[in-house]
Amino acid sequence: MPRMTAPLPDSLVAAELFEVLYDELRRRAAGQLRQESPGHTLTATALSHEAWFRMAAQTHMQWGSRAHFLSVASIMMRRILVNHASARRADKRDAALVSPTLTEAQQVAHGNSADVLAVHEALQAFERIDPRAARLVELKFFGGLENDDAAQVLRVSLATVKRDWALARASLLRELGGTAVAPA
Repeated sequence: MPRMTAPLPDSLVAAELFEVLYDELRRRAAGQLRQESPGHTLTATALSHEAWFRMAAQTHMQWGSRAHFLSVASIMMRRILVNHASARRADKRDAALVSPTLTEAQQVAHGNSADVLAVHEALQAFERIDPRAARLVELKFFGGLENDDAAQVLRVSLATVKRDWALARASLLRELGGTAVAPA
């Protein structure tokens, strides 16, 4: 008679999944933080843990594949960074005026990579025009999915993904004043 085993409790499954995907989550978090200004107060470890906790709270999500899970984790990390940047911007508005440090002045002089809030706001505006193409930008740019995987997640053809990507890139480039969104 075959031996029947009880399924693992959800908490043990989640712990095992986290252990298997931890290095990849941390690598993605580090990649996203490289796009931020120097001296960011979040670390790759903190960002990957916060994304994990938020994703673990998702009870109605069906993970289609490892790539789908990791792309959603990357999107979650972007949202955490946007929230963090918004809070920092609010803190700066409320702070007393002080002279910038030499490091801060150099950052302004050299220009940082695309401001996460500017990209987020442009993507929100574009989402009102074309929600599916905006979702594609999230999956490709922030989630790191290739066209084939994005087509599978969105349940559209590869040709539709390519068409949506071209439209999204053109729109976001115009909105961001020519700042590169991502390679084709």
